[in-house]
Amino acid sequence: MLFGDEHVRRYEETNGEVGHDWEKGAPILILTTTGRKSGQERKFALIYQEHEGAYVIVASKGGAPQHPGWYLNLQANPEVKVQVKADKFTAKARTATGAERETLWAKMAKVWPDYDYDEYQKKTDREIPVVVLERA
Repeated sequence: MLFGDEHVRRYEETNGEVGHDWEKGAPILILTTTGRKSGQERKFALIYQEHEGAYVIVASKGGAPQHPGWYLNLQANPEVKVQVKADKFTAKARTATGAERETLWAKMAKVWPDYDYDEYQKKTDREIPVVVLERA
């Protein structure tokens, strides 16, 4: 099972041949943000789903009380890089709200049933952000 930097490295080396299909078949993309403090590129392997030509990710951090660093980075600078298998592109990130968020939340909960996003939400007082990555 791949995690963290090793997951990113293997995914990039193989254009997603290793690392795209993760635990229980959950699909993984690589998100590259710009560090809000350092200004350096930061890479993350994240579960995703496609939706209407965009990619959707969830800033769950396992239900922790604070947002993950990658989410704070994209709030400061929503222009990101994305890799889905061999497809590499620039995207603009935005946080879904209202009915769109509810629809996307339900879709994401189905792709990660063993670690249910609804259970993560119960662990925290923050509303877990659902992020849409749209090609720039």
